[in-house]
Amino acid sequence: MSRECVAINSEDPGERAWLLQSPSVEAEPQCGLQTGTEGGTSTLGAVFIVVNAALGAGLLNFPAAFSTAGGVTSGVALQMGMLVFIISGLVILGYCSQVSNETTYQEVVRAVCGRITGVICEVAIAIYTFGTCIAFLIIIGDQQDKLIAAVTHETDWSVSRPWYTNRMFTIFLTSVLIILPLSIPKEIGFQKYASAVSVIGTWYVTIVVIVKYIWPDAGVSPGYIPTSPSSWTAVFNAMPTICFGFQCHVSSVPVFNSMRRREIQHWGWVVTIGMVICLFVYTGTGVCGFLSFGSNVSQDVLMSYPSNDIVVAFARFFIIICVVTSYPILHFCGRAVLEGLWLRFHGESVEVDVTKERRRRVVQTVVWFSLTLILALFTPDIGRIISLIGGLAACFIFVFPGLCLIQAKLSEIQEVKPASWWGMVSYGVFMVTVGAFIFGQTTTNAIYHDTVRNSVE
Repeated sequence: MSRECVAINSEDPGERAWLLQSPSVEAEPQCGLQTGTEGGTSTLGAVFIVVNAALGAGLLNFPAAFSTAGGVTSGVALQMGMLVFIISGLVILGYCSQVSNETTYQEVVRAVCGRITGVICEVAIAIYTFGTCIAFLIIIGDQQDKLIAAVTHETDWSVSRPWYTNRMFTIFLTSVLIILPLSIPKEIGFQKYASAVSVIGTWYVTIVVIVKYIWPDAGVSPGYIPTSPSSWTAVFNAMPTICFGFQCHVSSVPVFNSMRRREIQHWGWVVTIGMVICLFVYTGTGVCGFLSFGSNVSQDVLMSYPSNDIVVAFARFFIIICVVTSYPILHFCGRAVLEGLWLRFHGESVEVDVTKERRRRVVQTVVWFSLTLILALFTPDIGRIISLIGGLAACFIFVFPGLCLIQAKLSEIQEVKPASWWGMVSYGVFMVTVGAFIFGQTTTNAIYHDTVRNSVE
């Protein structure tokens, strides 16, 4: 089987669009990606791609996560503590990619941990990207609501609301006219240009939130500002947002393999610098957004600001552009994984009839798009979606890298196991345990709040 070869040989942030592609059958030798090849991604380029892959619309939920965690101290401490595991997970994935000679996240998991774990990983990626697409559509509806209110100078929508300004209609119209056509093509190389706008948008949102905290509007006053968690479980309830925000592990393996210097120590410095940059961005947004509104902060922090604020209106516009261009990328990744599972299950190769492939691609896209649109229309709270998919993000950060580390060390043939070997295996077991706990606790809590509590109310 021949597999299309795509490498990150430039520093364009949009190059991450292909990163989640799944192989359809067993992969052949890797497309000429070798250590030290000329033209590979530079160190600065690799840092930028890692930061670009992590930063996104998830930062809108960080102020609410700080409120859930019980204030600035606990929120920052939680981020700092998790950063150790986030960085180590990225380093482990680079190490396992090197020893397995695989170039994508799911290929590494499949090669190191076996076929069953590999399939579970691919299914998890598909579910994660599906849930993220739903969150993107919810964000579009939220921001369009505020922008329309600003344009029409309306402050109270409950009295009279024209049908063409209805939230469901605006989401449907934007999705059908823009997102669906962008999602159908087989390749999404054109998204590289839009990705640069996405990066600018996320940085602009952070600057706006910080500036609005330093120079608040006269009509904005914070609510109650907690200084400690209400319970020990409250801290864990903030973890899905942090995992969702820092999750760039799935795209990290191709980034590592595209580098000019594919050395683990060098890769460690790249991901450390990248995650520290993300830490400052997320912390700045989380702290300033939380202190601006306290416990009254919305799940989407931009929803807490007045509709008529021009500076914030530009932030909303940038976020809409960000998610509109990111949806096709995430859909492409999920569709590629599903396509790989389909072809592998049927024992087919990539070289199938072009008409057959096009028909299957269009059907997959329409079904994916329709389901995400329906769920987004009837799930107005982005916090619910992030609570669910944040648990899966914890699996990508903790569980799968931990399993890969354990299996990689167990496969080493050594008569005498040194202390470092036992330490690495123990650390892998610890990562899997922590990740499984976060996934179980946060997912159970999200299901409880969204089903049991809502049905009682």
